Amino acid sequence: MSDRLIARLPWALLTLAVVLVLAMVALSLGREELFFDTVLDGVLVLALSTTGAFVAARHPANPIGWIFCGLGAWGGVAETWEAFAYRELPTAELGAWVIGWSWMVDMSAYVVVFLLFPSGRLLSRRWRLVLWVLAAALALGVPGQALNPDNPDNPLKVDSVVLEVMFGVGMLLLMTSFVAAVVSIVLRYRAAVGVERQQLKQLVFAGSLALPIMALAVPLFGYDSLAVRVALAVAFLSLPVAAGIAILRYRLYDIDVVINRALVYGALTATLAGSYLGAVLLLQLALSPVTESSSLAIAASTLAVAALFRPVRKRIQSLVDRRFFRTRYNAALTLERFGAQLRDEVDLDALGGELRAVVAETMQPAHVTLWLRTPEAGR
Repeated sequence: MSDRLIARLPWALLTLAVVLVLAMVALSLGREELFFDTVLDGVLVLALSTTGAFVAARHPANPIGWIFCGLGAWGGVAETWEAFAYRELPTAELGAWVIGWSWMVDMSAYVVVFLLFPSGRLLSRRWRLVLWVLAAALALGVPGQALNPDNPDNPLKVDSVVLEVMFGVGMLLLMTSFVAAVVSIVLRYRAAVGVERQQLKQLVFAGSLALPIMALAVPLFGYDSLAVRVALAVAFLSLPVAAGIAILRYRLYDIDVVINRALVYGALTATLAGSYLGAVLLLQLALSPVTESSSLAIAASTLAVAALFRPVRKRIQSLVDRRFFRTRYNAALTLERFGAQLRDEVDLDALGGELRAVVAETMQPAHVTLWLRTPEAGR
C-alpha cells in the first residue's frame, strides 16, 4: 500500500462514517422513540471515526488508530442497516441478524486496544497468548450467537446443543481476554514513567467513568431510562476520546487537574448530599412537636450545608492531595516552610541556598541557577 493511500484512507473512512450517520438519522426521522437513540449512536460513530482518523494520520504505524477507524465505519454500517428496519426496507432482517452477533467483534476490538495502548505494541511477547485466546473466543462465540435459534430475527437458525456450548465457551474466553487486557493496563501503569504514565492516566480515568455506569446504572435503573442511556453514551465516548488525546499528546498533563477536581468535587457532592439529607431528617424529628411543616427543617439544613461548603471542600482537597497527589502536597508544605524561614533568615548566602533547594524540590528542573543583583551592578 502506497504512502499516499495510507495518508488518505483515514479521511476516506471518516467521510464514509459521516455519510452513514446522516443516512441513519434521516431514516429515523418521524420516529420519536428511535430518533434519540439514533443520534447517540451517531455521535459515538463520529467520535470513533474522528479519533481514529487523526491517530492513523499522525501515527500510521500504531494499530489503535486503524482499529478506531474500523469500529467507526462498521458502526455506521451496522446502525444504518438497523435503521432500514425502521422503514421496513429490504435486507432489514439480515441487518438485524448481523447486529445480533457483531457486538462480540466490537468488544474484541476494545480488548485489542487495551492490550496495545498506548504504543501500539504488546507489553511483551508472552501477551500474544491473550490474542490467541481472543481469536478462539470469536471463532466459537460468533457462530454460536449467529446461529442461535432463540433469536427471532435469525434467518439461519440451527437448534443444536453444540452451538450453545460454543457460545458459552466463547463468552468465557472473551471475558478472560478482557480481564487480561485490563491487567496489562495496570502492569503498564505501574512500570510507566513520564509521558507514558500520563497517557495511561487518560485511559484509566475514562475507564473509571465507564465501568461504574455499565456495572451499576444499567442493573439498577434499566436501559430504558433516558439518564442511563445518556450516561452510557458519555461512558463509551470517553474511551476513544481519551485514547486519542493520549496518543496525540494533546494537553497531556491536564489530566492531573481533571482527576483532582473529579475526586474533590465528587467526594464533596456525596458528603454534602448525605449531610443535607441527614440534617433534614434529624431536624424534622426534633421540630415535629413544634411544627408539622418541614420547610423550617429544609431551610435550616440548606443554610448549614452552605456554611459547610468551604471548610469541607478545603478538607477534602487536602486529603486528596495527600493521598493521590503527594508531589503537589509536599511542594505546598515545602513552600510553607520556606515562607516561615524567610521571616527569620538574614544571611543572604544561606537564603539563596535555601531558595535553590526549594525550587529544585518543588519544580524539579534540570538545573537551578540564582543571580543576585549587587549594589555595584545597579549603579
